[in-house]
Amino acid sequence: MKGLLLCVCQGTCPSFQNMNIFEIANTLRREGLIDFVAIHPQLCADDGDNFLSTFVKDGDSIEKLVIAGCDPKMQAKMFRDAFEKAGFDRTRHVGVDIRNMNTEEAISTIKKALSEN
Repeated sequence: MKGLLLCVCQGTCPSFQNMNIFEIANTLRREGLIDFVAIHPQLCADDGDNFLSTFVKDGDSIEKLVIAGCDPKMQAKMFRDAFEKAGFDRTRHVGVDIRNMNTEEAISTIKKALSEN
């Protein structure tokens, strides 16, 4: 199972203003590229760790979790503890930076990540 989690920096960050996150989610879902999608306003906040560790707990069926938001290296550092707490294999996380993109660019970038990893 492949999943997409969109983190949108509270929805107020200027770097996400040129995209329609719902169109991104719906396009990838309709095309059958992902099995599920979720949106979180700010995974780097304390409640983001709680959400993420609950979301992936017992996530053996998740072969790939694409988190589209900020820098992938930052994601790996920020989510390490939440993944560890949940027992989720971090190698199944694929971070994708979609900041400062429009809807079509973000879709293309996520599709590329899905096909490469």
